[in-house]
Amino acid sequence: MNRPARLVAAVLTASMAVLTTACGSGGGDSSAAPITGADAGGGKASADPSASASADGVKRPTIKLSKDFQADFESWTHSDPKLQAILNDGREELRSKYAAIIEADPDSKAVAFYNSDATQATARKWIRQFTDDGDSIIGKVRVFDPQVHLSDTGSGVLFYCVDERQASTKNRKTEKVVKTPDKPESLVQYRLRLDKSSQGVWKTTSLTTVPGACS
Repeated sequence: MNRPARLVAAVLTASMAVLTTACGSGGGDSSAAPITGADAGGGKASADPSASASADGVKRPTIKLSKDFQADFESWTHSDPKLQAILNDGREELRSKYAAIIEADPDSKAVAFYNSDATQATARKWIRQFTDDGDSIIGKVRVFDPQVHLSDTGSGVLFYCVDERQASTKNRKTEKVVKTPDKPESLVQYRLRLDKSSQGVWKTTSLTTVPGACS
């Protein structure tokens, strides 16, 4: 199994955790289905990762990616402030995991900040797959087609796509680069449930990924 060939994050459901790998394993079904009643993010511009990070008065961790890795969030805006807050925290959850890999820090406080206990454990396991092998990530991912809504129970539901085909892993010692394959499975759909904490943060409480669902 060639694990570094795909950057796709940990797959998490309420009852089980599976790590997706370059062998093509994944959570959920293999078809891309829109969220019933969801609103797509509006606008064409990419959102500034730090924009509105403290607009609600919550003190959030600063997350910085290296100059060698870029995550572009396209159309990551919404006219509804509550849905925008879900988009913002969902974005930072993903960025926190990328930053933890780059910083070789599986115990990242930012990852803990944006995840529940269940998803945090699986996220750390995924990050350690890179750090234990001495790998970092370089290149670029495109994060696009966000669909977001509130469920009847008040949870946030967020689907989005990640195009990893321009990203690679790079070993810190040998500097060996392994590119992500240019194939449909390298476009991954993320499906998140988020619940608002007492501190006002939309924490990820469930996450599944479906490789190839966005092709």
